[in-house]
Amino acid sequence: MYFDAASTAPLHPVARQALTAALDEGWADPARLYRSGRQARMLLDAARETVAAVLGARADEISFTASGTQSVQLGLLGALAGNRRRGGHFVHSAVEHSSVLHVGERHEAGGGEVSVAPVDRGGRADPEAFAALLRPDTALAALQSANHEVGTVQPVDEVAARCAEAGVPLLVDAAQSAGRTDVPAGWSLLTASAHKWGGPAGVGVLAVRKGVRYASPLPADEREGGRVPGYVNVPAIVAAAASLRAVRAEAERENARLHALVERIRTRVPQLVPEVEVVGDPVRRLPHIVTFSCLYVDGEVLLTELDRAGFAVSSGSSCTSSTLTPSHVLAAMGVLTEGNVRVSLPYGTAEADVERFLAVLPGLVAGVRAPLGLDLPAPEAPAGELLLVVDALGKRCPLPVIELAKRIGEVPPGGTVAVLSDDEAARLDIPAWCGMRGQEYVGEAPATEYGGDRGSAYLVLRRS
Repeated sequence: MYFDAASTAPLHPVARQALTAALDEGWADPARLYRSGRQARMLLDAARETVAAVLGARADEISFTASGTQSVQLGLLGALAGNRRRGGHFVHSAVEHSSVLHVGERHEAGGGEVSVAPVDRGGRADPEAFAALLRPDTALAALQSANHEVGTVQPVDEVAARCAEAGVPLLVDAAQSAGRTDVPAGWSLLTASAHKWGGPAGVGVLAVRKGVRYASPLPADEREGGRVPGYVNVPAIVAAAASLRAVRAEAERENARLHALVERIRTRVPQLVPEVEVVGDPVRRLPHIVTFSCLYVDGEVLLTELDRAGFAVSSGSSCTSSTLTPSHVLAAMGVLTEGNVRVSLPYGTAEADVERFLAVLPGLVAGVRAPLGLDLPAPEAPAGELLLVVDALGKRCPLPVIELAKRIGEVPPGGTVAVLSDDEAARLDIPAWCGMRGQEYVGEAPATEYGGDRGSAYLVLRRS
């Protein structure tokens, strides 16, 4: 079960169809005047217009790059160069994508100045504090539309208004929100990444408003308005545009559904797992991302256990998880930087998949903590809430009963265990075991409701 859409979303079916068609129709050089070149140019122009319409820009303000990171880097460096007569001061929030931080480091190394706006414990920048950092020599400001690690939506509209008052251009990194939510108003430069919304990897978007001073940091090239050198991948761009339009059309309905699933995770994880904190703004957040931190747990170890259980999630930032340094986002928020799990649901995630995740998570966390010998209080579960699925399919009795006896202690009193079994004897043995051990047998249901492919699910309520 893939729960890491914030890193990269699965390819949208519309993107796959558009890509296949464009490979046949848009393979030629769009800069050439012969028929196949003109055809490729028509596809490229149509894709540019589609992306511009969704992002609230003009078609001639849109350039395509090789990635979202490249879009951010070109956008920042080009705007800093274009506004160098104003000054060398750059402002960004403490929770920006690493690409922004790296540009800031390079800018400082070249003699520029960088100011970092703090965030609250929910990961949200304060517009007044951000505005207080703007100076007469501020050449550029940057603020993401929403955070990539915890999902917190930033007050872009308010910050943009203050930047406009100060005459400072604002770059908005919309990688996590483009296609899912409305693009915030007031930006001077906007960046996005196709693989975040279900388009193919290798397509980024850089939008530069007319009138914004911009000087390409790279040698001149006639393509993409002179902002991005090199040959463009027309088929991938066509697929990116088609999928952006498709996900935006689906967004209202799908966002509501994913928001409810994420809210379920936000509510139930603290009920199921002791010593855990859900981080990020609980209200002003993206619909598909939830992050929580577990005390006394190595996040990478927990990710490995979840992977073995069939769940693909991430820990901290996907851009920094391969390093040994803590997440700069979580550190800036002042929350636990260890034992961190980010769940980001792709379009189409089923309710049963989320329920199965909630069922296996408590046991996996307990297993990771077990060698420490900690005596942690079990959280109280709402009566009858499903907390654990024990998969005993293919095992003959008494093995399903043995598995139940071994694992029922992983759920708190009041929680329910679903034992999946295709052995008819389990229908008699599990209720009998409950009677002998003081547990409550609730009944049975099709195993397919709990992730099985056959047999029945026998529900047991833990009483003691």
